[in-house]
Amino acid sequence: MTHDQWIILAILAATVGMFLWGRWRHDIVAGAALLASVLAGLIDPADAFAGFGHPAVITVACVLVLSQGLQSSGAVEALTRTVLPEKTGRMLSLAALMGLGACLSAFMNNVGAMALLMPAAVSLAKRLELASGQVLMPLAFGTILGGMTTLIGTPSNLIVSGFRAEAGLGNFAMFDFMPIGLSVALAGVGFVVLLGWRMVPARKQAGIEGFESGAYITEVRVQNNSKAIGMSLRDIETELEEVDAQVIGIVKNDIRLIAANPRRRVNRDDILMIEAEAESLSNVLSILGLTLEESVTPEPTEDNTSADNTKTEPSTNTDEITLMELAVLPGSPLNGRSASDILLRSRYGLNLLALSREGKRSMKRLRSITLLSGDLLLMQGPPEAIAEFAADNGCVPLAQRDVRIPDKRKVIEASLIMLSSVGLAAFGVLPAAIAFAIGVIASMVLRTVPPRKVHEAIDWPVIVLLGALIPVAGAMEVTGTADLIARFMIDSVAQGHAVAGLVLILVVTMFLSDLMNNAATAAVMCPIAIGTSTTLGVSPDSFLMAVAIGASCAFLTPIGHQNNTLILGPGGFRFGDYWKLGLPLEILVVAISVPMLLFVWPL
Repeated sequence: MTHDQWIILAILAATVGMFLWGRWRHDIVAGAALLASVLAGLIDPADAFAGFGHPAVITVACVLVLSQGLQSSGAVEALTRTVLPEKTGRMLSLAALMGLGACLSAFMNNVGAMALLMPAAVSLAKRLELASGQVLMPLAFGTILGGMTTLIGTPSNLIVSGFRAEAGLGNFAMFDFMPIGLSVALAGVGFVVLLGWRMVPARKQAGIEGFESGAYITEVRVQNNSKAIGMSLRDIETELEEVDAQVIGIVKNDIRLIAANPRRRVNRDDILMIEAEAESLSNVLSILGLTLEESVTPEPTEDNTSADNTKTEPSTNTDEITLMELAVLPGSPLNGRSASDILLRSRYGLNLLALSREGKRSMKRLRSITLLSGDLLLMQGPPEAIAEFAADNGCVPLAQRDVRIPDKRKVIEASLIMLSSVGLAAFGVLPAAIAFAIGVIASMVLRTVPPRKVHEAIDWPVIVLLGALIPVAGAMEVTGTADLIARFMIDSVAQGHAVAGLVLILVVTMFLSDLMNNAATAAVMCPIAIGTSTTLGVSPDSFLMAVAIGASCAFLTPIGHQNNTLILGPGGFRFGDYWKLGLPLEILVVAISVPMLLFVWPL
């Protein structure tokens, strides 16, 4: 091995290790890998940022903008109301929901498709008397499966196409992914609809009024007339047993006590930290005469100068106040921040009443808990304020929303722009990057996506990730490191057999995609796939397609794909719940895709 090969291997190992650790965002890790490669002399400084002009990067950004146009215009919601049946059985309803999610994900951001269909999934679970997770997980997997069917369905497909072009074979066309991707998607959806949904852990009993979301950590204050005054914590827990709630802490004089002595007496103005279901909150309050802490308006004092406390609450009628559950989307500005950090009450006039995070119990004060992707927030306030908060902070309401289409003309325009861009790219009239860039310009001119909203529609961490890793992947090829890894895999594991090498590439890619971003997985594995095909003396197309399929199949963990993370809280799931359906599904993917790869893209 040469000196340069040792260096790039060390950078690659450190990069993958940091991706798996998850301590820093993917774009930060990718940027560090790029700069390390430049400083080590593996990448010319003049070419360091050439990846940001790569057609795959431009296409990803443009597709995200056009997806936003479909969402904001109401086109997807109108399609949902038209397509989803209202009075069918479990299998037909699940098939329709998963099919719609897969179709949408083939042409738009699959996280956006998932967010738009989640309220419908929650409503469907209630109608079918299923646990919410038994509908949400099939929907999440359906949107992931749909993304692998077209060039623009997922960033990893665009990356694979870009590497094929750099290898001198040209880009993959819009629907080159369709034969294998559609076969896998149809088989996957059919398996989940017929059998797989039964493998999803039903964490909550079906048929309970309201959305089943797992236990909330809620703060309640002991008021003057509360029955709890003078009671011991053990007595209070006895009272709460019938509503399946428990006291997990108490705040006395701003001192937080966790697992306090059961004999401790409760006094006026103490704050109890209670774990309870959302539908049990009203019973908890009424049994002991308690008040939700965030509903208590602080009395203004000279010492109380906090902006979040001193601002006068907006004057509203009680009829205008509502409770709504919001799920924190991946990439939300709330991630890593607390209610106090964002000045929730002063900026929006809202109260955070409770928080649900299945599998982890935070013992911090509610207003200071750091929020994470997948958390469920129980918000109180005017519906308009909650809607504004959700739009500003990347949250999705977990209740069926009334469809409000502000302008039918924009629905038609947004749909035509997307269809025209896809058509121009699919029929080879223009390269994909140019076709979708024209679509973005048309969207801004027609204001289906207002120009000031364009930058908000783009998932910038993904763009930085792609732009940074493309030159690093190029360094792997230039130094011969990709070929070195490929020879090791073929000689040691596949032992020179092309089909075994193809299966190995597919399985390794699937494994990495379950643990780190699928775009990063594709960028790492494409040079290895090309090197493997070169070593074996076969066409690289089937190996690149194996990377595309494997990078899209992240079904074993909640961290492999953003849609898996999004359902973690609403489904009440734990980390180990995903593989119960995900592992059989991944085995099915391998069984279907390998013969199809050999048939459609022969070695």
